[in-house]
Amino acid sequence: MTLLTPGLTRRALPLLASLALAGCTAFNHTGPDSPVAQTTLQPLVPPPRVALVLSSGGPRGYAHIGVLRVLEEAGVTIDLVVGTSVGSLLGVFWADGRSAAEIDALSRDGGPLTLFDLSPLADRGWIHGQRLQDYVNTGLGQRRIEQLPRRVVIGATRRTDKAPVFFTSGNAGVAVRASSAVPGVLSPVGIQGTEYEDGDESLPLAVRAARQAGAQFVIAVDVTPRLETAPADASPSQRARIGQRLARIAPEAAQADFVIDAGLGWQASPWPGYFREARSTGEASARRQLPRLLDRLQPLGLAPAATGPSQTR
Repeated sequence: MTLLTPGLTRRALPLLASLALAGCTAFNHTGPDSPVAQTTLQPLVPPPRVALVLSSGGPRGYAHIGVLRVLEEAGVTIDLVVGTSVGSLLGVFWADGRSAAEIDALSRDGGPLTLFDLSPLADRGWIHGQRLQDYVNTGLGQRRIEQLPRRVVIGATRRTDKAPVFFTSGNAGVAVRASSAVPGVLSPVGIQGTEYEDGDESLPLAVRAARQAGAQFVIAVDVTPRLETAPADASPSQRARIGQRLARIAPEAAQADFVIDAGLGWQASPWPGYFREARSTGEASARRQLPRLLDRLQPLGLAPAATGPSQTR
């Protein structure tokens, strides 16, 4: 049994085709608030004393929340966050003035799947990304990156040449959407005619951005699993992807003053149980490494003040 007669089918096909093409139309943000991509940052004024670099990592990024909590409780003053992919999402809410506990509460309100607009008509992927963009902008009160009370740098990748780029101004939701656009999953993000994708494709851990910004001391947080934690049944393609990611991270981590390894295992998943595990593992790892970090900060006069941090722009 069919609901369409041959004649109706012939008349409907052009309409269906146009709807499909419309659904697959590439996104291109052309507004006056368009983020401006920079391949090199100019030093910030005043220069950041302590910068925190948050890596990409999808659901593993929940470990960053645990690290933020430990640093905040210890009174370590962070005056710049550089974030890539999930690190950029957490970074903009930190820049909005949220505490680690408030960011944690936001994360418990839903997971990555609640921010994704799944569609078979998405352009070169299966997630549009508009819901993520709207979530960020609504949460920030529609403020641009440069209007936030704390300073943040968002890392992304230019699709044409895979060059890393950085956003420090403009529409925060568009910038985070670009930073999170995993190839083949979340549609590429056009900004003034140039397309961008997940920062993980070029710089999963963008320490160079913090250095270019003039940071005196850089703390980098890496949530990437180690190859030695791979189970016996891990596929060659999985091992190769993690190996490539670690190779991109290594020269960046070498530029940091202190690297916090989140201590996560190989397996990850987009479910609440894993979010809790990543968060608690990241927190435990940061607590173990905190004494060494404080020892490094003390001689530089960057150790926590008795009155606690003053994290303002």
